[in-house]
Amino acid sequence: MRVTTLAERQNVRSTGWCSGRVPLLVAVPLGNTERMTMTTVAAPGIPTTAAALRRLYFVRFAFAIVWAGVTFAIAGDLNPLARTLFVIYPLFDVAAAVIDARASRATGSPTLLYVNIAVSLLAAIGLAVAGTSGIPAMLQVWGAWAIVAGLVQLIVGVTRRTMGGQWPMIISGGLSVLAGGSFVAAAAADNPALTNAIGYAIPGAIFFLISAVRLGRAAKAD
Repeated sequence: MRVTTLAERQNVRSTGWCSGRVPLLVAVPLGNTERMTMTTVAAPGIPTTAAALRRLYFVRFAFAIVWAGVTFAIAGDLNPLARTLFVIYPLFDVAAAVIDARASRATGSPTLLYVNIAVSLLAAIGLAVAGTSGIPAMLQVWGAWAIVAGLVQLIVGVTRRTMGGQWPMIISGGLSVLAGGSFVAAAAADNPALTNAIGYAIPGAIFFLISAVRLGRAAKAD
């Protein structure tokens, strides 16, 4: 029977945890001897969290597409329904972040998700107030929210990258920061419009769909 050295055991531990999986040493009989082999299983909580996030991302994809379509159709001007729809979007983000935080407790700290909840609540309130002032104020609030929420999404994606399916979230978060800056800049234009702000939801929806599909493997891990 071969005995593993301290260096080998340390290497096993570091390799297993970096990949998000737990290493196991298994004794395999070979005639009159035994050979130590290593196998891995999914780290506790990862398949459950991945499955929950996958379902959530599919819902977020569907909501964003429907929201963009409806808002495009009625937001020719800043009417009461358009203002309501713009407030609903960050409120939906709050609900999604609450579900995400509950699903993620087994795999890491949800602190950043709580930050996102607070930021999105403030954005919803800010949009409700800005809607009474006009499109420039709406774009400023929308842009500031996109910047902060994008940073949070990017950082959360980086911390979850060993789970799989997070590169779309990282890219989406980075693009959200850039888009938010453009919305703030557009607020100072001579004739600002809400069109680009509405279109912001569509790339995000596509990235949620891609991430949901890629999470399928982690969700099925044993």
